[in-house]
Amino acid sequence: MLSLMKIKKNLVWLILSCVIFSVTELTLYARTEVAPAPGAAQGLYDISVNTIDGQKTTLKPYVNQVMLIVNTASRCGYTPQYTALEKMYEKYKAQGLVVLGFPSNDFLGQEPGTNAQIKLFCQGNYHVDFPLFEKGPVGGDGIQPLYRYLLSHSDDHSAVGWNFEKFLIARDGKILKRFRSSTKPDSEEVVKSVEEALLMPVTPAQTSSKSK
Repeated sequence: MLSLMKIKKNLVWLILSCVIFSVTELTLYARTEVAPAPGAAQGLYDISVNTIDGQKTTLKPYVNQVMLIVNTASRCGYTPQYTALEKMYEKYKAQGLVVLGFPSNDFLGQEPGTNAQIKLFCQGNYHVDFPLFEKGPVGGDGIQPLYRYLLSHSDDHSAVGWNFEKFLIARDGKILKRFRSSTKPDSEEVVKSVEEALLMPVTPAQTSSKSK
């Protein structure tokens, strides 16, 4: 009888331990932080990316511009944000703003198309004229180098939570702000931040160091 009670007690503790471990694991996963890749010393502008048409390039063409980098998807509830993103790009591009779209299929398979299909969708439905890049992961083990850099250099290191998160980058390459998916591009918060970033001067030292 005593032995049976002991077995039941051990069984209860085992079940409780499994539950606690599972909850802890889920919590940690939800707040995963992306660490810099070992030995990753390259600057933001040196990171290799591919355009939506498959051409290999870097972010050097956007030196001294304010960048708004967005992970996008064609079948998401936030997909209509393309309209506001394009309007923002058209309004401020002469002042030095560039919106950069990075399609990703990371979240519930909401970007299943090929790069050619994504480009056609964006141009046909939202008249997107800002630069688009090759579809790729923005999280997980296969995270693309650009997003590993953004997450490890941002004040908030937590993983990208959904489509249409936005990183605002100053003219000198510093990450100024990070906006979650629900924060619309034409919200007062984003517009004010973009306008302030456009007013920030770039020193000759910053210009020469970033263009090398």
